[in-house]
Amino acid sequence: MSIVAPSLLAADFLKLESECAMLNESEADWFHLDVMDGRFVPNISFGPMIIEFIRKTTSKTCDVHLMIEEPEKYAEQFKKAGADILTVHIEACRHLHRNVQQIKALGMKAGVALNPHTPVSTLTDILHDIDLVCLMSVNPGFGGQKFIPYTLDKIRQLRRMIDEKGLAVQIEIDGGVTLDNAASIMEAGAHVLVAGNTVFKSADPKGTISLLKKL
Repeated sequence: MSIVAPSLLAADFLKLESECAMLNESEADWFHLDVMDGRFVPNISFGPMIIEFIRKTTSKTCDVHLMIEEPEKYAEQFKKAGADILTVHIEACRHLHRNVQQIKALGMKAGVALNPHTPVSTLTDILHDIDLVCLMSVNPGFGGQKFIPYTLDKIRQLRRMIDEKGLAVQIEIDGGVTLDNAASIMEAGAHVLVAGNTVFKSADPKGTISLLKKL
């Protein structure tokens, strides 16, 4: 069964409290929180202050995805804001192992995200130290993009790597996840579905989450 992690980036921020209440009442497992700095990606979203408010509304897992440069400068702030999982981009980290150590030392689960062009082989020497891999299935920075089909091959490759090492690392797919492609994503070996517009732009968000959850 899939873990469903609706992306709050697609929520109506004028109604953020009610959007969080909807997710709490739904079968959603995690709150996926996309942090963008306008440097690593060409967009700016929100930071620790907003996450702190969101954290107060829920007891569900807060899955924080840092699309930012120098994430080590802010890890402690995101821990204080309420992050349960903190994911950093391999492309933004000069010293990835040190970044992962820092996240773990702060008491959070550690995730590593890969952009579409980054091969999963780059994870070979860090895979045993992390809890989650977030494969970007669109170019990071904006919601509403179409799923990149080659991602399915990357999921299969990563699934083999994890299984061969006997690890319990979760595979999260972020970008362009829909009711039409979610089953293929799960069959390829993913665990966690990040869904933004698919959930929040739906006529029945809770129903859509329920359908994703059944996969």
